[in-house]
Amino acid sequence: MKLVVIGGDAAGMSAASQARKRLGTDRLEIVAFERGRFTSYSACGIPYWIGGAVDDLDALIARSPEAHRKAGIDLRMRHEVTAIDTANREVVARDLVGGGEVRESFDHLVYATGATPVTPEWAQGPASGVFGVQTLDDGTAIQEWLDGEPAPRTAVVIGGGYIGVEMAEAMLKRGLDVTLLEKSAQPMGKTVDPEVGALVAEAIRGQGIKVVTEAHVDGLSAAGGRVRAVVTPAGEVPADIVVLGLGVRPNSALAAAAGLPVGPTGGVRTDRQMRVEGTENIWAAGDCVETRHLITGEPVHVPLGTHANKQGRVAGINLAGGYASFPGVIGTAVTKVCELEVARTGLTEKEATHAGYEYVTALVESTSRAGYYPGASKMTIKLIAERRTGTLLGAQIVGKAEAAKRIDALAVAVWNRMSVEEMTALDLSYAPPFAPVWDPVLIAARKATEAVHAAT
Repeated sequence: MKLVVIGGDAAGMSAASQARKRLGTDRLEIVAFERGRFTSYSACGIPYWIGGAVDDLDALIARSPEAHRKAGIDLRMRHEVTAIDTANREVVARDLVGGGEVRESFDHLVYATGATPVTPEWAQGPASGVFGVQTLDDGTAIQEWLDGEPAPRTAVVIGGGYIGVEMAEAMLKRGLDVTLLEKSAQPMGKTVDPEVGALVAEAIRGQGIKVVTEAHVDGLSAAGGRVRAVVTPAGEVPADIVVLGLGVRPNSALAAAAGLPVGPTGGVRTDRQMRVEGTENIWAAGDCVETRHLITGEPVHVPLGTHANKQGRVAGINLAGGYASFPGVIGTAVTKVCELEVARTGLTEKEATHAGYEYVTALVESTSRAGYYPGASKMTIKLIAERRTGTLLGAQIVGKAEAAKRIDALAVAVWNRMSVEEMTALDLSYAPPFAPVWDPVLIAARKATEAVHAAT
């Protein structure tokens, strides 16, 4: 049997590795195509490498092409697949270095092409110094620009989502004068509710990053082929480097051209086994697919490395004759902005309203440790619960060290449809160096329970 994999990062190589574990080289031939220069790397670590928290590029690479080849995977680097012929079970790929075209037949195909950064038309001009942040190739291009001559002194980051705020911090740590432009009223406006976003904005400004909200970008200004400013209605913002943090879209164009189903989010549609709908032998995983939100039941596109690795593993197990499933997501995510940690799971108020829920909220402030213990810091937790049943619909946390990972306890509660009243009795760990006697999660659950009782 022959497996062809399109994409050599988390999802694609997880699928290939799982299939190889279950079927030896005498039973399964694997050919994988990757158009970039790296495989199996942490794209999430790029801002921390650029900012200096991670010293070595190699630290971001989990498995090199050579390691995959030693495992019996014929990995073709710098090869871009240009067409999929589902009827004849064949892919066509272009050699980006040596030139020429290759064709490979398949019995099974894994489509794992990832996502592409949203790049407005005004950012697609000839000016150099404008970067998206999606692949490790993007990260190396940014590093080369920052290390080049003339050395950049000013940076503009456009978009205040996860990548935007993380890259703004990275630019600051590199010693640049940084401006963050965000079109909504607060940074991370699609991720957290306004009162939490306001705390994020305050923290970013406190580090010396200029934050301009409700900003509109008209275009870029260049000189000598290099970007020199971002043009806005309020005037030009100097920029020796521009980083786009406007989000990503599923890289599904190749799938759509092959007649594979693409959903309303733009992602490839699969079942719980990660088999592409309407096919028997084609699988898809990672940032190129859409998945099901377990609270709303609606299709969503949530591009995270955690999902890509899980989905790739599921696809690899199933195509090799085993059984595994990926049920969906609840939107759990975490990031760090300077000294501030920000996390969320489930639905925000806006998302809960859109889904038709009636809900109550609870907002509490507490500390990460017992108040008398050295190093205790403040954190804010917000819970959103269904008004009638008290079922936890979502949670957000913002605070300093030791705050954000508490979102995991809340994610488990959301996943298992616990009520906030049930959560008040959770047997959470306690010792003064780790938590106050009433953990912030328990305090928030108590307050949310009171709100539910008051509403009913």
